[in-house]
Amino acid sequence: MASLLGNLFILAAPSGAGKSSLIKALLEKHDDCPDYPLQVSVSHTTRKPRPGEVDGVHYHFVSRDQFETLIEQGVFFEYAEVFGNYYGTSRVTIEQTLHRGVDVFLDIDWQGARQVKKILPDTCSIFILPPSIETLRERLSKRGQDADDVIDSRMNEAVAEMSHFGEFDYVLINDDFSTALAELEALVCAQRLRTPKQALRNVNLLSQLVGSQQS
Repeated sequence: MASLLGNLFILAAPSGAGKSSLIKALLEKHDDCPDYPLQVSVSHTTRKPRPGEVDGVHYHFVSRDQFETLIEQGVFFEYAEVFGNYYGTSRVTIEQTLHRGVDVFLDIDWQGARQVKKILPDTCSIFILPPSIETLRERLSKRGQDADDVIDSRMNEAVAEMSHFGEFDYVLINDDFSTALAELEALVCAQRLRTPKQALRNVNLLSQLVGSQQS
């Protein structure tokens, strides 16, 4: 991981915690910063597109048979089955993007996070929590996309998923959106300033500074 210019971030959260909104806001805020580009990894999934989702932009939508073929071919950096659907991330795409110096966000669950951490232990993992169970249910209901029984199922899954927060490097509680966004931004900045990354990005400057001290 130290030889890669870009940083890899894992963001996990129960459905409705605001993870996607935080990522979107962060990318929009830094859209005009070419020195530190950011992007979200576009995962493969077997679930059906939701209203407004575009193939190749939000996800690569594939059939279950296609996904299982990709598993056999060793394409995925990580993959997991959630709510009866597969989700997976292309390893080659991630590595190529990081080598270009682009910071990448993986929007995955705790199962995927475990797989990524085994391969790249220095990956920064962040778990986003809602301020309360009641707020989480309210956010899911306001989407207007799921029936009550589906929301009940998602709530049960959320409790199980949130029990894994201790496996992550950082935990953000998304109560006030602006505060949570500022905290996420601070974590991204801190990762960029780590010594191995600075040594790669500023090799000429650091060589000059060290050389002047030695002389």
